[in-house]
Amino acid sequence: MALDRKADVVADDSNNITSFDEKREPHRDAPLETDVYGYDVEKTEARGRKMSRLGGPSAIGITDTDDDSVVSVGKQVEMEASNAIKYRTCSWQKTAALLFSEYICLAIMSFPYSYSVLGLVPGLIVTVVVALFVLYTSLIVWEFCLRHPEIRDVCDLGQMLYYGWTWVWYGTAAMFLLNNTFIQGLHVLTGAKYLNTMTNGAVCTIGYSAVVAVISWICSLPRTFDTLSKIATLSAFTTFLSVLLAAIFAGLEDHPKGYNTGGPSGTLVGEPKVLIIAASGTTFVSGMNAFLNISYTFIGQITIPSFIAEMKEPKDFPKALYAVTIAEIIVFSVVGAVIYAFTGTQYNTAPAFGSLGNEVYLKVSFSFMIPTLIFLGVLYASVSARFVFFRIFEGTRHKGNHTVVGWASWAGILAATWVVAFIIAEVIPFFSDLLSLMSSLFDSFFGFIFWGTAYMRMRKADFGPGWVTKRGIRGLAGFALNVFIIIIGLYMLTAGTYATVQSIIDNYHAGIVGGSFTCKSNAL
Repeated sequence: MALDRKADVVADDSNNITSFDEKREPHRDAPLETDVYGYDVEKTEARGRKMSRLGGPSAIGITDTDDDSVVSVGKQVEMEASNAIKYRTCSWQKTAALLFSEYICLAIMSFPYSYSVLGLVPGLIVTVVVALFVLYTSLIVWEFCLRHPEIRDVCDLGQMLYYGWTWVWYGTAAMFLLNNTFIQGLHVLTGAKYLNTMTNGAVCTIGYSAVVAVISWICSLPRTFDTLSKIATLSAFTTFLSVLLAAIFAGLEDHPKGYNTGGPSGTLVGEPKVLIIAASGTTFVSGMNAFLNISYTFIGQITIPSFIAEMKEPKDFPKALYAVTIAEIIVFSVVGAVIYAFTGTQYNTAPAFGSLGNEVYLKVSFSFMIPTLIFLGVLYASVSARFVFFRIFEGTRHKGNHTVVGWASWAGILAATWVVAFIIAEVIPFFSDLLSLMSSLFDSFFGFIFWGTAYMRMRKADFGPGWVTKRGIRGLAGFALNVFIIIIGLYMLTAGTYATVQSIIDNYHAGIVGGSFTCKSNAL
């Protein structure tokens, strides 16, 4: 099986197998002679310069046979032409739908909380800066995948990026699966929160969580992104309506929820206060959590290799990326700022639906979020299941055809991810800190560290040793920027994780959240 990574070998031009370490140096900058995406990637690229592969022909054992040539996208499409289930079928428009559904999501409703902590102006600046960093690093991911069309997901990419080391593949796989399953857990948690809100806690929260997990498992069963992209369009559209309605309702109602009631801590008094900058005395823990909430919403590069692996024309990916980035900046900034302006620092909640004082407004706007509550968890479950399924059934008829073994295995893998997601939702039953925990543990690598490293490795492959100085100011600027990107990732991993864990401890001690595996309602 392909789970045996065979990472220590590459094939040379004579089909002789030698160690990866021996072949890496002489072949790293070797030209790619096969036609990929309809043009010669050694001579042409979307930015108008040549691209070299890292290590010549495939440096990792990502197929059952170690072929010494690269299988181009056209060849991949041809190879699966007779299969009942085809994977390389997504246009850039369908990929855009998947990206929209991934980014235009429930986490938008954590922005008013983040702005209340950071202050409105710093919050908006962080929003734009993080969006631009994610756009830049996403283009790096795309460029890497253009050079290596055999990459199926971020785990293949990670191992190739770090010199074919097997332990990198396993480490990346662990983070990849945990990240995706945590996101599924977030949607199980929020689905239970929605059902409790609509029914006033008529059923035990554990029961509602189980219902959401089962429904999500059923919706996860389609096996291609082409099929899921149709649902993704609906998900993104209804999410946009949901957050738009929440912003409109926040402006229409006389007062936010809890207005002048004092609340348990006595802080819910007076008119909503909007802070232009962070309040004096804002703690590092709360400030870091606000930053991580914003970062989590933008960072989604972990799925990009998987999406590109199912595109008919991967060179068109930036079209989808630019469209999504522009929409993100506008929607996130406007919705976050408007809701914060009407709910203020005292009355906002995460997610911000809970700030709406009018019960009808709350339930109507929250209800439009139903498709994304289900679909986004489904999308990440599908990415995880695809990763495991392809490793088990690569090269067999079960991968591309309708077989009992294939479908039973697919359903079983999905079921396992949703069981773990259900457990996560019950163990960490709070929205904001769960976002922050995922951001610090996983987005540090998949949002920053990996892609700063990828940039440096690709430029070295293109321009050889000394590439930093050979390219003049461009080389120095690119090197400095990507070192900074790696430092951001390391800071998120260390300081971010500390801040999140401390926040979780503080919330438990303060009694702000219920216990694990509890029937207590978590309604907004």
